[in-house]
Amino acid sequence: MRIVIEIAKFCGIVLGLGLLFAWLGVYNTGNLPFLQRTAFWTVTMAVGAGSSYLVVPYLWSERFEAWPGPFKIAAVAILVSFPVTVSLFVMNNSPFRLDIILIQFVYVLIISLIISTGMYVARTFEQSKAATDQPGEDPLERFMERLPVKFRTAELHAISSEDHYLRVHTSLGEEMILMRLADAVRELSGADGLQVHRSWWVAKQGVQDERRVDGRSLLVLPSGTEVPVSRSYRSKAKDAGLIR
Repeated sequence: MRIVIEIAKFCGIVLGLGLLFAWLGVYNTGNLPFLQRTAFWTVTMAVGAGSSYLVVPYLWSERFEAWPGPFKIAAVAILVSFPVTVSLFVMNNSPFRLDIILIQFVYVLIISLIISTGMYVARTFEQSKAATDQPGEDPLERFMERLPVKFRTAELHAISSEDHYLRVHTSLGEEMILMRLADAVRELSGADGLQVHRSWWVAKQGVQDERRVDGRSLLVLPSGTEVPVSRSYRSKAKDAGLIR
């Protein structure tokens, strides 16, 4: 159901932006029939939104954690503007001249910056509102409510990232949910656990043992699954008593 909701949200945003840009007649498309320019802008927004779904999780991952928000927004806008610019040239059948490409890219970049900033602000506001609306709620319980009913009484052991999905490891088995690891870590910030790898977060209650292989630490879950501890998180894991 969550996957269906996310797909519906994606389609709604794409169609909404397509209708808005068609109504405004951006880039001199006002002389086209409304349905034609709606289709034009909806396809363009789908390319941009699809690209952002690939780019955003990467730039908001642990490796770019030190980057300020505005830098990440600018990087997202720049990377997304490339495929959008190409799609505009293909749909317009425009000549691929360097001066025209640069002008078109700048126009697309400006719009991408506006949209990326708006989405970032909306997401930040939504997260802060959720945190203040339920200040006393257990973050573990709140996170487990994302899972099917049969898992909600389970003990959370760990979560691992797989593309845009998370594999949630519990005492009752595993379940996949559509969510970014960065968002899950933020939601679980008050829980008794920590991120130990760019693709893993573990609950202290879920760590059964530690193994050492070629100088690397592996945390063992009750299921037997081994969780790698990366070098950048080693000191935090040691302070938490998860590794020796």
